[in-house]
Formats: sequence, C-alpha cells, structure tokens
Amino acid sequence: MTDSDLAEIAGFGYERARDELVSVVKMLEQGGMDLDDALALWERGEALANRCEEHLAGARRRVEDALTRRDTDNE
Repeated sequence: MTDSDLAEIAGFGYERARDELVSVVKMLEQGGMDLDDALALWERGEALANRCEEHLAGARRRVEDALTRRDTDNE
C-alpha cells in the first residue's frame, strides 16, 4: 500500500470507506487471485477498516460530549 493510497483513504467519509471495505471482503472471499494481489487487497481492507473505526470513534466522542453537556445543563 502506497502513501498515496493511504492519503486517498484518509479522505474517505464513513459510508465510502464502509462500502469499499464490503467490496474488498467480497473479493477476498471469492478468491482466485494470486498471493501478492490478495495481500495488497487485505492491506487496503485493513486501512479501510481503520478509517471506519476513526469515524466511529469520533461519533462516540460527539455523543459522549453531548450527553455530558446535557447532564451539566440539568444540574
């Protein structure tokens, strides 16, 4: 995986990263590719999964912050 691939994925929104990850998983499950191609696809899938996790972690923080503000406002 090149730096430009990682930079591209870093710009993906959650839905795009998730959709491409689903596609990568399907391609890996189908098999029929040589080992180098499969490893490259696996690495892309890992990067996409990490990007999805970044978005989800950010969403969790936003929800937690909102709940904290709500609790503080109710005191």
